[in-house]
Amino acid sequence: MEPKEDALVSAAMQIIILAGDSRRLTFEAGDALADANFALAAELLERAQAKVREAHTIHTDCIQASAAGEPLGYSMLFTHAQDTLMTVNSEFRLVKKLAGVFERIDNRLGALERLADREEEIAR
Repeated sequence: MEPKEDALVSAAMQIIILAGDSRRLTFEAGDALADANFALAAELLERAQAKVREAHTIHTDCIQASAAGEPLGYSMLFTHAQDTLMTVNSEFRLVKKLAGVFERIDNRLGALERLADREEEIAR
């Protein structure tokens, strides 16, 4: 392998590993949401987002190098890394959106429960 090809393989592997870490954290956040543990979900999503950002930075560096004239040959591994990163980013964005929706629903249900409790007390 040529040095540039080695660098591309290394970048692709870093992207795949970071994206995988982000996916794991995102899915753990989804589990926390299912348990209504919104603080843990938020923490896990922050960590997942940091991993996606780091992977995206590596990806962007490769693209910018290519735009600057450095040859970036075709690499099935790099293509896989790009696909993985974009898929994980979509999963992250979906779970992050659901976190807000679930928290709003939980807050509304809590308010309704408190109202029902007060009405029950008044009725006694």
